[in-house]
Amino acid sequence: MAERSDPLAELAFASPDCQAAQLTALPPARRHVVHGDAASLGMALPDSCRVIVDRDRVVLWLGPDEFLLFASDCDSPGAIDISHRDTAIEVSGPRAAWVINAFCALDLDVSAFPVGMCTRTVFGKAQILLWRTAADTFRIEVARSFAPYVWGCLEEARREFLD
Repeated sequence: MAERSDPLAELAFASPDCQAAQLTALPPARRHVVHGDAASLGMALPDSCRVIVDRDRVVLWLGPDEFLLFASDCDSPGAIDISHRDTAIEVSGPRAAWVINAFCALDLDVSAFPVGMCTRTVFGKAQILLWRTAADTFRIEVARSFAPYVWGCLEEARREFLD
C-alpha cells in the first residue's frame, strides 16, 4: 500500500507556540474497528463512553456493539483495519477544554467529562471522536479529509491566548 502524507504536517510546522493550549499532530497509529462480540480481543471491554488501556492496547467504547482498538497487531476475526482513515490531534494545556468548546458544545469540565471518557461528537461541521487522556489533555480522532478544517478551527479558538 502506498504511504500517505500527513494531512497536518505543514499546519503543525507553522503553528505558533501557545502555552495556554498546545496543538500536536500525533504520529500514525494502528486502528481497528470491532463490531459485535468484542470478547475475541482477549481483554476487558470498557463501559459506555469509556476507555481501557491494557499495556500496548487501548479500547474505546463507540457504541453498544462497536469498539475502537489501538494496537500494533489484531487477530480478532471481526476487526477492520482503519489505520489510514483517521488522524489524531492532541490538544493540551490549561485552556485545552476552552479551545475545544469554541466549536463543540459538550460540557468538558473534568467532573462531567473525566479522564478516560470518550465520545463521538460534532466539532464545527466535522464528526470527531473526543477522548480525555489527562486532566488538561484531549485526543481528537478525525477523518483525514476533515483534519485541516479541525486544526484551523482549533487555531482560531486559541488565537486570543497567543503571546
